[in-house]
Amino acid sequence: MRKSSSTFIFLSFLVASIATLGSLFFSEVMQFVPCSMCWYQRIFMYPLVVILLINLLYPDDKVVKYSMPIVLVGLFFAIYHNLLMFKLIPESVVPCVQGVPCSTEYINWFGFINIPLLSLIAYSLIFIFLLNVKKGR
Repeated sequence: MRKSSSTFIFLSFLVASIATLGSLFFSEVMQFVPCSMCWYQRIFMYPLVVILLINLLYPDDKVVKYSMPIVLVGLFFAIYHNLLMFKLIPESVVPCVQGVPCSTEYINWFGFINIPLLSLIAYSLIFIFLLNVKKGR
């Protein structure tokens, strides 16, 4: 494995770890109840931490093959959730039928940064880093 590939895997692991710890901070410390779309995004982020950590400890050339499908599904949910948050998708087509509405905005930093946008940024960064790993091989 090339040094640049392991650097991008480490960066992917770092982003996934920060996203995971951030989501746990928001729900467990700040007591923000996650909506259904947030849960779907978490379901696909959490295993990435484990997969990427294992790959850092035991390098495997197939890490992109293992992790990219998980990233793509999580990225799909993040894009969908952001389209909802920015009111480009009506709330009538949202899977959040029970509990907290998917349009709930717990944070609003600088007038546009919310939790779904943070998730989209994390998935996008991991996607770009994994593309660089694939390109480097």
